[in-house]
Amino acid sequence: MQKLIIISLISFIGFYANAQTHTISGYVRDKNTGESLINANVYEKETMKGTITNEYGFFSLTLDSGKNHLVFSYVGYTKIESELILTRDTNLVIELEQMTALGEVKIYGTEASKVTRTQMSMVEIPTATLSKVPLLLGEPDVLKVIQLLPGVQSGTEGTSGIYVRGGGPDQNLFLLDGVPVYNANHLFGFFSVFNPAAVKTVKLYKGGFPARFGGRLSSVIDIRMKEGNMKELKGEFSIGLISSRFSLEGPIVKDKTSFIVSGRRTYLDLLARPIIGIVNRSTDGYDYKGGYYFYDLNAKINHIFSDKSRLYFSSYLGLDKAYTIEEGYFVEDHIRYNDKFESGLKWGNVTNALRWNYVYNQKLFSNVTLTYSKYNFNVGSESLKLNTRDNKKIEDIFDYDSGIEDFAARIDFDYFPSARHSVKFGVGNIYHTFTPGVNHFKFVDEEDVVAPRDTTFGNNDVAANEIRIFGEDIFDISKKIQVNIGAHFSLFTVQGRNYTSFEPRASLRFLGSENWSVKASYAKMSQYIHLLSTSTISLPTDLWLPVTKKVEPQISHQVALGAFYKLPKGFDLSAELFYKTMDNLIEYKEGASFTGIGEGWESKIETGKGWSYGLELLLEKNVGKTTGWLGYTWSKADRQFENLNFGKIFPAKYDRRHDISFVLTHQFSENVDVGITWVFGTGNATTLGQQKYSSNNVNISRWGGNTIEYYGGRNNYRMPSYHRLDLGVNFHRQKKWGIRTWSVGVYNAYNRQNPFYLFWGHNTTSGYNEDGMYYEESKPALKQLSLFPLIPSISYTFKF
Repeated sequence: MQKLIIISLISFIGFYANAQTHTISGYVRDKNTGESLINANVYEKETMKGTITNEYGFFSLTLDSGKNHLVFSYVGYTKIESELILTRDTNLVIELEQMTALGEVKIYGTEASKVTRTQMSMVEIPTATLSKVPLLLGEPDVLKVIQLLPGVQSGTEGTSGIYVRGGGPDQNLFLLDGVPVYNANHLFGFFSVFNPAAVKTVKLYKGGFPARFGGRLSSVIDIRMKEGNMKELKGEFSIGLISSRFSLEGPIVKDKTSFIVSGRRTYLDLLARPIIGIVNRSTDGYDYKGGYYFYDLNAKINHIFSDKSRLYFSSYLGLDKAYTIEEGYFVEDHIRYNDKFESGLKWGNVTNALRWNYVYNQKLFSNVTLTYSKYNFNVGSESLKLNTRDNKKIEDIFDYDSGIEDFAARIDFDYFPSARHSVKFGVGNIYHTFTPGVNHFKFVDEEDVVAPRDTTFGNNDVAANEIRIFGEDIFDISKKIQVNIGAHFSLFTVQGRNYTSFEPRASLRFLGSENWSVKASYAKMSQYIHLLSTSTISLPTDLWLPVTKKVEPQISHQVALGAFYKLPKGFDLSAELFYKTMDNLIEYKEGASFTGIGEGWESKIETGKGWSYGLELLLEKNVGKTTGWLGYTWSKADRQFENLNFGKIFPAKYDRRHDISFVLTHQFSENVDVGITWVFGTGNATTLGQQKYSSNNVNISRWGGNTIEYYGGRNNYRMPSYHRLDLGVNFHRQKKWGIRTWSVGVYNAYNRQNPFYLFWGHNTTSGYNEDGMYYEESKPALKQLSLFPLIPSISYTFKF
């Protein structure tokens, strides 16, 4: 018996010694800049046990003790392979170097492609693509590139609005360094607020949402800013047709503290001001001025305290302003009055984020975040008349304000218990202040009497508090089966009512071989804010409103099934089917608008439901001299409201059957690269009158209307198909102090007259009949308004 116990003990100790493990952890960074590399691959070559770096470049991998053959790789970088004999837990900082040239047969960093990852319905856009894809007016734009992906539909001609898998524009969560951005548009939606010079990574999630995300139904656009070069001072500036931008980054303390600051401004208002002044100069003593501009500014500082502790502070400030000024004088009762009238509208975002990373041990990574964000819209006018004889003034001021302000705090953890498990969990709180609409009036007469004094109507700020808790675990059931199971819980308190939502999430991947896999996912999402919109383009009058006692949260359920293939020479092919339902959607009642929305907006809306389903195909290539993708989407999106369209089902505004996008970039040499984009989409749905007939109703006729128009149904007509070809060429040259680039492009190269708006007009014919009598005949005709013909562009960029 004693011998048996001794033999068993020796066997157990031997087994334990052979099975002993140690953990390798650390960071993967860019060798030349010190930037953290997100989603870099770290794996052991023999066992194929591996992981990827998180949003801050951190990784943790537990392996058996002894000799291990480690591989570190990232797309576009030269991979590093090394043998490491593990005898204890080890910390590493790995620096990868960018490849100077990419050959067609040199494929790197594909080990963690879409085939092997559990995550589905996610697309990562290489930042190099942003500057190579030809776009409107030659302006690089994150959201316009996202519009070219399967499952994403654009809004109207030229806009940057996105509609993902049948959802609305309010159902997209835009995160800039983890901070929500509520209005992501400049120039009434034609450009986004994300300055490409400051962008580090862009990820689009269309479904299969990880549990850490919440608050929207249709998509998450996760944008991370650059951290700033830790090694040396770098910068760039660019001058285009309508805007200029700059970026400057470098070390404050080398390898310890870095910064980056970038900005952009349009200057059409400055260029046009002299012309407007000459054209509008009148003989009645009045001058007329007007203009529009936007600007944005990004800044970020990060400091490394140690291998375990790091601090980041990032900030964004952006503003759009459109204005008109009428200035002059008039004479009344022999008194001269200096007269000035100014009106305009402006809107903008402010975001700030303070983040602290701390590594508790080789397996536990934490991130604490404090954020502040504000979106504000203002429209107003001011009239000032000055009595020059008595030096007295008459003042009339009107302002309308709307917006949303957030204070938030959260803590997230990444825990790596073994090579088979990767766990994320965290908790956060957001305090919202909604301002649906505030009207300010002020009038001062010549006797300096204020009547009324700073009166405010509709001041109905709504405070709300939102608590979020999440947890998710990515683990291997076997070598072929990997799952991501998680849950997101939220509590939203508003007007004394508590809304709760428990949202399970699940994704499964079956790896048939190293070259193909099948995936499935399910996600429930909730949304506690609504967007009331009256236009087909993104206007600042689109109002963000919270759920209330009467208006409940939006809820969606989405399932998806996909197949993913890794093809030769760096090609990836994917096919996804999805089905999504949405409840508690809102729309304006017939004839309602944002005017007076501050007073009882809940009475101006209808609540309904929607659903969408479709097929998405994507063939892409992200490495080599030739990169790009070919995407195709077949989809259907419907809505149903009890008191709209007689309760009948109708297609959503941007329901579209077919979408095709082709994006190609090719590098001929270090000096020349080209970009080609072609898009095709069947027509959007729109509402058109079908018949008109005379009315005998005296009350209608009294107000100037003697006809009634019959529509037949909401969104009852299809616009003509949309298609467009864009071309661009970049010419680079190495100079003494850096690289200069001339970019030349053409938007809508074959001058397609794409529909922006349809309306009923008349075609008139005239002539002489057989009897020699003159006649005119007018027939109703459907007419089309188009915005953008062929538009050339040119810009100059210098990087140093």
